[in-house]
Amino acid sequence: MKKQTAMNQDWIATARTLSEALPYLQRYTGATVVIKLGGHAMGSDEGMAGFARDVTLMRQVGINPVVVHGGGPMINEMLEKLGVTSEFVDGKRVTDAATVKVVEMVLSGQVGKRIVQAINEEGGRAVGLSGKDANMITCTPSDPALGLVGDPVAVNTDLIRQLFDAGMIPVVAPLGTGKDGQTYNINGDTAAGAVAAALKADRLLLLTDVSGVKGASGDVLTELSADDIAAMTADGTIAGGMIPKTETALAALRGGTRAVVILDGRAPNACLLELFTEHGAGSIIRL
Repeated sequence: MKKQTAMNQDWIATARTLSEALPYLQRYTGATVVIKLGGHAMGSDEGMAGFARDVTLMRQVGINPVVVHGGGPMINEMLEKLGVTSEFVDGKRVTDAATVKVVEMVLSGQVGKRIVQAINEEGGRAVGLSGKDANMITCTPSDPALGLVGDPVAVNTDLIRQLFDAGMIPVVAPLGTGKDGQTYNINGDTAAGAVAAALKADRLLLLTDVSGVKGASGDVLTELSADDIAAMTADGTIAGGMIPKTETALAALRGGTRAVVILDGRAPNACLLELFTEHGAGSIIRL
């Protein structure tokens, strides 16, 4: 009897959680959510499966998710295996013609397909793309010294919207095409921000290996404005790898994204916690 009572309590708690999620499920029906996937969530099979379930559930309840992924560690591993030597300028890899071929092979052929397979295994219908498909992302060189590293200057969302209409989940590798037809490697966060802005997404979720933006005391700040970001960057509270992420967030917001959340992709069900609970997850940034 005690065991049965405990089980009943678990069922009641589960039912309560589902009931409390109803307003948020209604709130996001038809919304577009762009998710930047990177870090440890991509390296662990368990983490990948959990992420795939979350994205499949989002699509099932009427959200239009778009996954934009990185793949730096996988690219580094392949370059080493192939004996491709890289040069660096100010700590940033120079992407020459030989390197960009490896980048495209890994991002589109290895990383993207792994994410697609994981989502499909959970019952979703994912399609792997890159920013080169249907001229989705047009780039200009980011810095001539870095070679074929690009900054998005235009994003055509027609193909993504057609996939939404077909019930598909787009999985986008951060590659683009220059006006000369040249392939460009794009920073994953930058690509996700550009796609979110072009889609006027309701949310851009930047999954990282930290729990959010931390204040001077070291505590995660749950809400920030653009002015907060500027002040914290100026006084050094926001530093290192968090600077490009907050810069991406502000660029996406100025481009039309409603809100950006920086959250820990290692946490189980991080995306669901952010969208479907009152307390959310990570740090939400608005203009």
